[in-house]
Amino acid sequence: MKKGLILLVVILLLISCNNDHYEPVSYSNPQVSLHIPSGFPELNSSVNANNPTQYGVELGEKLFHEKRLSADNTISCSSCHIQGNAFADNNAQSIGIQNRVGLRNVPAIQNMAFMKFYNWDGNILQLENQPLVPIITHEEMGSSILEVIGKLKADLTYKDLFRETFGDENITAERIYKSIAQYEYTLISANSKYDKVKRKEGSFTDNEAQGYQTFQQKCASCHSTALFTDQSFRNIGFPVNPDTNEAGRGRVTGIPEDYMSFRVPSLRNVEYTAPYGSFGQFLTLRAVLDYFDKGVSDADNLDPVFKNNGNRIPLTEQEKDNLILFMKTLSDREFVKK
Repeated sequence: MKKGLILLVVILLLISCNNDHYEPVSYSNPQVSLHIPSGFPELNSSVNANNPTQYGVELGEKLFHEKRLSADNTISCSSCHIQGNAFADNNAQSIGIQNRVGLRNVPAIQNMAFMKFYNWDGNILQLENQPLVPIITHEEMGSSILEVIGKLKADLTYKDLFRETFGDENITAERIYKSIAQYEYTLISANSKYDKVKRKEGSFTDNEAQGYQTFQQKCASCHSTALFTDQSFRNIGFPVNPDTNEAGRGRVTGIPEDYMSFRVPSLRNVEYTAPYGSFGQFLTLRAVLDYFDKGVSDADNLDPVFKNNGNRIPLTEQEKDNLILFMKTLSDREFVKK
């Protein structure tokens, strides 16, 4: 009788273990509601296919600050994309592992959920395809996705986060990319003085208002929409990068008319993202405006905004002062934590 009871207990334990093994994983990972500012463009279609979730954003933020994404464990995404600089930095060109210098200036990361193109030349259309680029680029992280996965698999914290995000602890390239993109989708900047004025929560000074008027007359054709970029690609006659690997948008399309054309940058938080230009040609906003006023470099595909006006945008010294004051009203101090 005693042996039979013991046998029954063993059978019940085996059944219990068996059920535990095959029981479907149940987890709660609620979707994060993105605050869509009034007047902003529609979301990139990729956002709907990769909606930010509570743990996905948490995992993505951790990966964004993870130095083990680089070959020598010294560089993370956040090493170049610094929040205080609107997720850009103050170097003329990106600086990667072993102080390797990249081809271009680090672009700001803000309002990515609303962008149609990513990078200066628009070679990326879905944000989920972006994280691999710095990981494998020699001048940036100089690693490989397989090497990164191997490092993360040894970290129990990551196993827990991947399980909470995706239902199991399997660490894959696709999941890494999706998580980083989910975090970046939440980086929405729309609470500057300009936004508050538009919401009738404040007002411009006289000089800021005059700067806004000049902006509408001489800048808004390119820096349009609530993002302060029309997301087009233009050659505006900036000094040309001497690196022979550079061709701007032409590097992507192979079309001569796209040579040295770059994506029009957003002017939101432009106060924090100096130096300016695809490889940091200008140290200050004043230097940019002076260059526009004196005359830009000629090119066959120079944008008509300049081509049809003697290769320049004429500006008085007062207009320059006021334009800079207006552009500073686009600074979102809450976003950059200043």
